[in-house]
Amino acid sequence: MNWRTPAEVARAAGFMVGLQALILAFLIAGTHGWLVKVPPNTVDYASFYAAGALADAGRPLDAYDDAALQAAEERATEPGVKHEYFFNPPTFLLVMAPLARLPYLLSFCLFELLTGLFWLTLGTRVAGGGRAACLALMAVPSFWWVLGEGQNSFLSAGLMAAGMLALPKRPGLAGVAFGALCYKPQLGLMIPVALLAARQWRALCTAAATVAASVGAVTLLCGIGIWRAFLAMAQNSVGGAIDSGKVLFAGRVDPTGAAQFIGFSPAPARLIWVAGLLVSIGCVAWLWRRAGTDAGRRDAACAGLAASVLVATPFALFYDLVMASLAAAWLVRAGRRDGFLAGERFLFGGLMLANLLSAHAIVAAVHVPFGLVAAPALLGLAIRRARVNREAT
Repeated sequence: MNWRTPAEVARAAGFMVGLQALILAFLIAGTHGWLVKVPPNTVDYASFYAAGALADAGRPLDAYDDAALQAAEERATEPGVKHEYFFNPPTFLLVMAPLARLPYLLSFCLFELLTGLFWLTLGTRVAGGGRAACLALMAVPSFWWVLGEGQNSFLSAGLMAAGMLALPKRPGLAGVAFGALCYKPQLGLMIPVALLAARQWRALCTAAATVAASVGAVTLLCGIGIWRAFLAMAQNSVGGAIDSGKVLFAGRVDPTGAAQFIGFSPAPARLIWVAGLLVSIGCVAWLWRRAGTDAGRRDAACAGLAASVLVATPFALFYDLVMASLAAAWLVRAGRRDGFLAGERFLFGGLMLANLLSAHAIVAAVHVPFGLVAAPALLGLAIRRARVNREAT
């Protein structure tokens, strides 16, 4: 089957959604001891919730103290659970402090439900709309990893999609969406490059103002000491949890993590990241400078920006591949309007497989960092489509 019609895509995607939902349900049952007895365990959301609870209790600096954070995680879940790190800047506490007032399980479900709907609504709109597009986004394995881990990748991809969609007619709103990504700043490195190249001054200024307002609000609520605590945690984590492999290299999809996974020491691995950063800057600047008002070139520019996020970042994990889904959605949008390029559908299928294989258990077993493939490939497809549109005009 070539999956050339929306009905064919919907049937195939619906099957994958149902299968992955069953697998997730099985894993939830297993990890909660409903099938066999297992040690206490938890997921990433426990650290978000614990940090928010500490901030809401008037102890925001403790969110960056491992012992205090683990104690809060155990209070939220159960004694003896594995410690989950809280690497996010203090701006994320603005989101998590209110959510931590709810019971843990309710907070978890509400966060994933709202951010998941946010992402699916905007991601489907990016891809051209329709049931098939929505099901295709849900069929991507990283969608289910976010749900399983309780991560915030839906929010990140949704904010990026919101900024891109709003930019042509509502640049101020686009800037607010882009600026709100400051809660995960490593994913926003290419946004200023794109806005500068496109001369989107209003969006750039609004994004900067949003970041400043978020920083100011956190400082006002938590005090200047919260930033010293965060910076100390970040400095210790680079040489500790991150470079030591406590955050599994097999789960990393950024160039630095992939390089360390295959045996590079930290310093050479970071040089590889610098190379990826420079390549991303060049590609994004080229795409956005030439985008203009042409729909095809703009779709390629948006796809390139979303893909470059994972090439340019110094730290990303397998659930962050939702951002690659956004890049693919922009390319699908262009293909549905202007026709798919030769081999494009085949490559989308290959990237879906690479996404599946990037699960850290598979990567660790075969010792191949499959997750590193998706973003550079999508960036290449975006450049290819931009060149085709440029030659056609």
